[in-house]
Amino acid sequence: MTDSPVPDAPRVVVLRETYGTLAAVVESLGEEESWLPTACTGWAVRDLLFHCLTDAQRALVALHSPTPDPPDRDAVTYWLDWAPDPVGAANGRRWVRVTASMFLDFRQLRGLFLETAAATVTAAAAADLARPVSTQGHVLTAGDLVTTLVVEAAIHHLDLVRDLPDAPGPAPAGLAAVRETLDGLLGRPVPVDWSDEHYARAATGRAPLTPEERRALGEDAERLPLFC
Repeated sequence: MTDSPVPDAPRVVVLRETYGTLAAVVESLGEEESWLPTACTGWAVRDLLFHCLTDAQRALVALHSPTPDPPDRDAVTYWLDWAPDPVGAANGRRWVRVTASMFLDFRQLRGLFLETAAATVTAAAAADLARPVSTQGHVLTAGDLVTTLVVEAAIHHLDLVRDLPDAPGPAPAGLAAVRETLDGLLGRPVPVDWSDEHYARAATGRAPLTPEERRALGEDAERLPLFC
């Protein structure tokens, strides 16, 4: 008699869906599509994919880096360190472009992302989500780390498909996690009738606010983007 499999925790289910939807788009891309622009300034598809790869790699390390220290960030406050920083952003864009250019064949980069993303989901499913782990100079629970991965993957999915009109968008559960995170940073549910997709774009500086939206947001309009 074999043990019944333990079902994935809800956060891992959302990660699996969000990474899976992104992976399905990536799997369909070829060399020509890899040079298309994205919604991330200065990055082509292949550059953004490399960035997503490094995020999945970082997650694998973090999920295997338990610490006795208590969390100093959660799934919302993690993003406080990612305020607009023109100099840092320019340096980051340059580093990604240079490093991603070392993949002469896009299939190598695509394959490495797909296998790393799958491994990250497997590691998350096996992790104790209440355990503190370290990443980016902070400590948060593995469960909160998983939610940050969902948020980043869903937003970058939107970035990736900007010039891919036939590609499907992010998993709805992933975009819902983005909304919950943004509302947490804002301190209240956003008072504008935005779809999850538009909220993700507008609150991260990817879509400019209209005068009507600024009036509805009031003083909070000056706080956007909430993170980049």
